[in-house]
Amino acid sequence: MLVYPSGVDVSSSALRFLTQQLRRHRRAIGSRWRRLAVGRQALLTLAHLRMGHTYAQLAAGFGIGTTTAYRYVTEAVGLLAALAPSLDGAVRAASAKVYLVLDGTLLPIDRVAADRPFYSGKHKRHGMNVQVIADPFGRLLWASPALPGAVHDIRAAREHGIVDALAEADIRCWADKGYRGAGGTVCTPYWGRWETLSAGQQAVNRSHAKIRALVEQAVATLKSWRLLRKLRCSTTRITSLVQAVLTLHLTSSE
Repeated sequence: MLVYPSGVDVSSSALRFLTQQLRRHRRAIGSRWRRLAVGRQALLTLAHLRMGHTYAQLAAGFGIGTTTAYRYVTEAVGLLAALAPSLDGAVRAASAKVYLVLDGTLLPIDRVAADRPFYSGKHKRHGMNVQVIADPFGRLLWASPALPGAVHDIRAAREHGIVDALAEADIRCWADKGYRGAGGTVCTPYWGRWETLSAGQQAVNRSHAKIRALVEQAVATLKSWRLLRKLRCSTTRITSLVQAVLTLHLTSSE
């Protein structure tokens, strides 16, 4: 395999943060020697998450074995995922916001046609459903654990307790028609064909669409980590990958 110099478009603060976490972890477990120093292991993990490089590519670039690359990435991802904010913590931190925006996104996976629980009828492809909460400026605040793609957005929001958490905190939340009937403080547009709506209802839906469009920035932020654009790992690992990316994003944006 050919090896060439490349770059990773991630802030140095994310690299420093992950390096510190790995250093503390190695001290805690009494690890004396590794093939890679903590800084190189952090860079290896960021390259995997941000660029989506395979373990074989990473192993060739860093001069280690494929199994070692897998272990290093898994270790770092686990540390980052454990630091991700909980839903309650994210809602408390956003309590001063005027409102929040909620939406669901599908993370594509490499499943076969027989894996029906992972097939999204809306997107016509296999994937994992992740709920995203953004602030009024479209900044990513929280991302949920991943559920099979066949799960609808409103069901996912209820299973994660998003509707109840927002209602308890009394924070208004804007969402699309997929959350119709959610209740609580979740606001959805008027239902029906455009030509059957009154002029007032059409005006409300236009305003609602402009506000809700801000969440697309948060979704784009999540998917700027290229590994999440097409996941080829076990579905049981996707939640930890999403939580790791969320931690890195929040850390580098502080």
